[in-house]
Amino acid sequence: MAQRFLVTGGAGFVGSHLVAALLDRGAECVVLDSLVLGHRAAVLPGARLIEGDLSDAAVLDAVLADGPWDGVFHFAARSLVGESMRDPMRYFIENAGNGARLIDACIRHGVQRFVLSSTAALFGRPADGPLDESTPVEPASAYGESKWMIERMLAWAGQVHGLRSACLRYFNAAGADPAGRLGEDHRPETHLIPLVIDAALGRRDTLDVFGNDFDTPDGTCIRDYVHVADLAEAHLRALARLDQGSVSYNLGTGHGHSVMEVIRAVERVGGRPVPFRVVGRRAGDPPVLVASSARIATETGWQPRFTKLDDIVATALRWRELHPNGYAG
Repeated sequence: MAQRFLVTGGAGFVGSHLVAALLDRGAECVVLDSLVLGHRAAVLPGARLIEGDLSDAAVLDAVLADGPWDGVFHFAARSLVGESMRDPMRYFIENAGNGARLIDACIRHGVQRFVLSSTAALFGRPADGPLDESTPVEPASAYGESKWMIERMLAWAGQVHGLRSACLRYFNAAGADPAGRLGEDHRPETHLIPLVIDAALGRRDTLDVFGNDFDTPDGTCIRDYVHVADLAEAHLRALARLDQGSVSYNLGTGHGHSVMEVIRAVERVGGRPVPFRVVGRRAGDPPVLVASSARIATETGWQPRFTKLDDIVATALRWRELHPNGYAG
């Protein structure tokens, strides 16, 4: 019998790629998504979409009562750091509050395995070196704090009720489905690679580079970009690891790329110049954020397949060229 999974937020960027990976392995998938941030067209044929919000207790109970479930993957969340600092209570209500409702419903309906799409924003503004699981948790935003609250709730759910959970912390999901079925479509778009691609394709007049005076080789910020298909694979490996108990993993490639390196990669891959201008720094931007994934590699064998920036950019560019309006048409 095929395994059966619930994926909240499965119409979003990373969630839809996880659903694709599950379907490719013959699993049965039910997606619960409000479609406020997600896209109906991002749910591939073969998955069942239930349009509903985690704040609706009746919908949540009805979905989970239709078990049994081999696991729940939780992606549904707001994820903009700046927005969370303007409206922190919204993030605590929608992320932490809805997370509590989901965890409680999972416990009541006998779910035994839970995988959380968490964030490396838990670590605030670390000083030096790749972030590993020993890095102190000190959220510098309400968004990071809201995800940490869910991680703590899962820890208590495990201690009291035996719910096994995996918390996966990562920064920059990037790229698109290598088969061309899915891609990145945020409204508004805030991620660097699609913004650079849009500038190259003439869909925006210019790209703003926030500061070029950081303590990095070219003066621009360095970030760790992980291909979204690799993230989906990491979620599946973490799920399997839950048979041995709950885990928390940091996910990254172990090395970063600067804003200027991303711009040059898009220019190389796309064969077009990227118009940009340097503007002032954003408040709180650290010069370097890179994650170490040594623990998940050791414990599950996970390794990113997309290790070259040009390869990540190529999948994103291909999807964006073929879908100029994203999932809208």
